[in-house]
Formats: sequence, structure tokens, C-alpha cells
Amino acid sequence: MKNVALITGSYGGLGTCFVDIHAGKGGDLILVGRSEEKLKEQAQAVEEKYHVTAQYIAADLSTADAAQKTYDTCKENQWTVDYLINNAGFGGQGDFTRERSMEQDMSMIAVNIETPTRLMKLFLPDMVSRGSGKVLNVSSTAGTMPGPLQAVYYATKAYLCSVSNAIWRELKDTGVTVTALMPGAMQTGFVQAGGLADTKLFSNAVAPNQVALDGYNGMLKGELNVISGLPGLQKPLISLAPMFPKKTMLDFVYNQQVAGSGKKSSKE
Repeated sequence: MKNVALITGSYGGLGTCFVDIHAGKGGDLILVGRSEEKLKEQAQAVEEKYHVTAQYIAADLSTADAAQKTYDTCKENQWTVDYLINNAGFGGQGDFTRERSMEQDMSMIAVNIETPTRLMKLFLPDMVSRGSGKVLNVSSTAGTMPGPLQAVYYATKAYLCSVSNAIWRELKDTGVTVTALMPGAMQTGFVQAGGLADTKLFSNAVAPNQVALDGYNGMLKGELNVISGLPGLQKPLISLAPMFPKKTMLDFVYNQQVAGSGKKSSKE
């Protein structure tokens, strides 16, 4: 295998876009996700369409041993990972105290924080030893502010931005880089799964294709952060957010995420 990208969450939304982009450039793939059936189907389709090699590893990324299993499988098969794309992640709308369960939020932390961190811990030393390699962590513009009604999700993305940026600096002059992709609201399965389809925040969600391309190209260039896919009010909001009083910003974000099914805002 050559020019290999390992992509977590490969068979949905943004992950599928990353797979198509990399395979379209002639790169081989290691696809990682929970469903072996979906991974096998995706690998076969990619190989037929792009004439590249696509391997896959079925792993539940909410478990503590998923990263180690992924790394060990690569080592056992002598698959060298040139690009690590930590794409897998999920959110979920709801009041932290009254609606979100312990299991939901702990699983989110595992997938959004713990597994990407473990994968970097495992694969980065090999990249540094070779003097080459790229990591792309899919964070979010949500990581730039607190997110009432998605409190844990926003916090996980803030972590991913912070750790990516810090490691980027630590890796300076090694030939290895870590890039954080910070999308806005996108039209993916994330929206339905997180109960966000009927919210103001996702009323102008963008298609993920351009976001994935921006992130992929930014990774290749070794950029620090890549912000992409900001519709409507999100563009000025991100740049002006630090200047707003914190409580005003919290009210705004809360109201953007209230579902149209009748949940009342904090001002009503």
C-alpha cells in the first residue's frame, strides 16, 4: 500500500467525502468504523471505482481499546499510515441535566476526544520517526464557544481544536503536522442523529463536499486551522464572537439550537 490515509467514520457524510477525495488522487485507504458490513461494501466500491487498495478495520470507537486495535492491525499487516484523518464523531441536542443521559455524553467524549487522542499517541511517533506524516482532526466552529443544549459536544470540539494546535507547535520542524478542520453546520447524518434538523442553527446547512476538500487540502499544506462551510449568520458570528458579552452569546447560541417542536428559549 502507498500514500495511505486512515479515515475514521469513513462511511458517512464527511467521511465518505474524504474517502472519495483521497482515492480520487490515487491514494490507498484504511477505513475504520463500527459496521463491518458497511466497511466491506465501501471498500469494494472504492476499489472498483478508483482502482486503489482499500482495507478496513471494524472497531467501536466509543471503547477504550478501539485505537489500540486499529494501530495493532496496521502494524501486523505492515500498513504505513501517511495521513490520519480523525473524522468520526457525533453530537446530540438536549438539556445536560434533564435530557442527556450519562451514557450518551460519556460515549460522545470517548468518540470525540479519547479515541482521536489515543490514535495520535499511537501513530504520531511513527510519523516523527519517518520525518513525514499528516493528521487532520475534524473539530468544529462549535469549538470556539460554549454551546448550551449541546454542552458536551461543543466542549469536545474545543478540546480537539486546542490539542491539535498545541501538538502542531510541538511538531514544528519534524516534517509532521496536525491540522484542525472547523466546519460550520453541514447537511450530514449528524443532523438527524443529533436531533438538530428543526433548529435555526441548521436551517442553512451546507453540503459537506467542499468542506472536506478544504480540510484535505489544508492538511496537505500543514495548516493550523481550516474554517469552512459557514452559512448565513455564522460567518460574522465566528469573527465577532469574542467581542460579545458571554451571557449574551450563550443566549444566542441557546436560541439557535432550540428545536421548532415547542421547546422554549431562555428568554421566553
